[in-house]
Amino acid sequence: MEHLVKEELTAKDFETDQDVRWCPGCGDYAILKAVQKTLPEIGKEKEDIVFISGIGCSSRFPYYMNTYGFHTIHGRAPAIATGVKLANPNLSVWQVTGDGDALAIGGNHFIHALRRNIDINILLFNNEIYGLTKGQFSPTSQTGIKTKSSPQGTVDRSFNPGNLALGAQANFFARVIDIEPKKMVDVMIAAEKHKGTSLIEILQNCIIFNDKVFAGVTAKDVKLDRQLWLEHGKPMIFGAEENKGLVLNGLKLEIVTIGENGVTEADILVHDAYEQDKTLHNLLITMSAPEFPVAFGVIRSVEDNSFDENIWNQIKEEKANAKYSSVDELMNSGVTWEIE
Repeated sequence: MEHLVKEELTAKDFETDQDVRWCPGCGDYAILKAVQKTLPEIGKEKEDIVFISGIGCSSRFPYYMNTYGFHTIHGRAPAIATGVKLANPNLSVWQVTGDGDALAIGGNHFIHALRRNIDINILLFNNEIYGLTKGQFSPTSQTGIKTKSSPQGTVDRSFNPGNLALGAQANFFARVIDIEPKKMVDVMIAAEKHKGTSLIEILQNCIIFNDKVFAGVTAKDVKLDRQLWLEHGKPMIFGAEENKGLVLNGLKLEIVTIGENGVTEADILVHDAYEQDKTLHNLLITMSAPEFPVAFGVIRSVEDNSFDENIWNQIKEEKANAKYSSVDELMNSGVTWEIE
């Protein structure tokens, strides 16, 4: 019998016939393209991939992906994603959410998905504003920002999604920028390979309501000095001349210059994404410009059993040790009688 050979998938295979309706210049377009380039690399058929979203600009994502998908309820996407993964552990499940959807109304679902370590990939689009509802401040908006819902400037303290995630016992956290498509693809592939909840914070520009909010990190004249792209096993070096690095001074991070005051590359901290202790990962996540570079790439990737794996192992064990192997067997056990 002749075996059918499946054609290799391409990014185009994941495009749909739907008009992509985001504002011209929105960072979501670049993220969509990066995801469509990622999926042919993960070794799954289209039918084995699911995109689940809540409410917000980012949550239109399932319409634009030629896979299965659910456009669900505001903040509740993790609950749906958990159910999907438990029902069919072979699926690659991706949750698409925004800083408002995930961290405000969806905060409880978000932290418990991370705590449980369900094997899903969460793409958190962080533009530090509510876009769909027209420019209110969000849980990640910086203190003092003037918006439609804070005309005098917000007095709120903002969430750092990475610190929140590690506090919820997240095993995988990465951060990328919407204008770095290749690096987005690399990180998304790493997230899919990780067993357990993978959270990727994507700094995404909202051109209408919060334009250039990340310019202090992404602008051409500053980005080399304000971005630290981490690689496991590599020293934490950055800068226009690639001569700046991080060292620990007591319990604090400090920037040093290689070649000054006797500092050599051997003195620079080496990134260990697999370290169980999250102290240094938290310090890296907390760094902010202009005092420090912002850390990007896979910051934490620690292996552990996933929630769905534990649940299915428990079910298998119960089945193996069960007194009855079927409902019929149970119903016909003990004292039974027939009515004629």
